Amino acid sequence: MLRLLLPSLLAVAAGVSIVFQQVLNTRLRTDLGSAAWAGFASYAVGLACMALLILTLRDPLPSASVAARLPWWAWSGGVFGALFIGLAIVLVPQLGAAAFIALLVAGQMLASVAFDHFGWMGLAQRPLDGPRLVGVALLVGGVILIRR
Repeated sequence: MLRLLLPSLLAVAAGVSIVFQQVLNTRLRTDLGSAAWAGFASYAVGLACMALLILTLRDPLPSASVAARLPWWAWSGGVFGALFIGLAIVLVPQLGAAAFIALLVAGQMLASVAFDHFGWMGLAQRPLDGPRLVGVALLVGGVILIRR
């Protein structure tokens, strides 16, 4: 139990950072008058931060042969990140931060249990059992209560 405390707290911090990110990006959209430029700015700052992390950790550049062996879909994570940022910039002002994040988490949970259940993309299979199903139902119920 104790060995999961730090990872759990870090996961909560990541969730808090997503809310900050969306609120800041929404403000940037308002100030810049453009969802696209707000998203671009968010990614540019994120890219700079990742470059700084690479330099700090002194991670070596992956070899071209390793990069060439990866499946095509391994490179597509940025597409989903851009979709998330773009939709968040547009939807947070319409739905509110709480409803957007609740719906976001519900979508993540539904996709996550499917990925776990079927072991998609190399994940270990974790069958959808009764307790997991109850957890998903409670989460969806929470979304409904927050969105009302």
